[in-house]
Amino acid sequence: MEALAARLDWEVADPDLLVQALAHRSWCAENAGMTSNERLEFLGDAVLGLVVTDHLFRVYPHLPEGELAKVRASVVNSAALAEVAAELGVGHAVLLGKGEDQSGGREKPSILADAMEALLGAIYLDRGRAVVSTLIMRLLGARIEEAAAGPGGQDYKTRLQELCARAFDQLPSYSVADRGPDHAKEFDALVRVDGVVKGHGRGRSKKQAEQAAAREAWEQLSEHPPLAAETPAER
Repeated sequence: MEALAARLDWEVADPDLLVQALAHRSWCAENAGMTSNERLEFLGDAVLGLVVTDHLFRVYPHLPEGELAKVRASVVNSAALAEVAAELGVGHAVLLGKGEDQSGGREKPSILADAMEALLGAIYLDRGRAVVSTLIMRLLGARIEEAAAGPGGQDYKTRLQELCARAFDQLPSYSVADRGPDHAKEFDALVRVDGVVKGHGRGRSKKQAEQAAAREAWEQLSEHPPLAAETPAER
């Protein structure tokens, strides 16, 4: 937990808030008297929405309301938060019940996203709006810029993340290889969903290649959506 707080640049004044932000309800069920992170998650969701909305309103004065809403939705969603949480190693610090832990709960996007929101709520209470705003922009600023740049951006990567979070409770994984001389490199990307390659992409940059792979995977899965009742062997 202390290592995670350091990665968040959070100088914790109230250690109880840190513990509560990482306390999943499954852990609380096995530890009487402990409070889960659900209330902090509720607060963090509101804080995140306000900070991102305020930033978009001030920085992109020429974007109409509909476009502002699309950009906000591309970063204020469970898939994006789960990805950020995974990058920060939140799963290693979250407090889980034995059953949830043994079933892979530390890698579940839903648990990671909820814990990320709870952490933002806790930091808001512990350090105030200025500190949590700085953190949110550090974690999501690049994603916001990409989404606000126009159609393309993170569109298909975000769509695929959201689809995978709903259908598999897992995030897609990418692998990228480059070829050619430095002045004319090309990148080839593969995206795996639930352990299976679902998309290939090529581009002049890593991001372009991943975007192309995500589009192919998203189109394939959208055309043939996985059934909730399917087992991994059936997919």
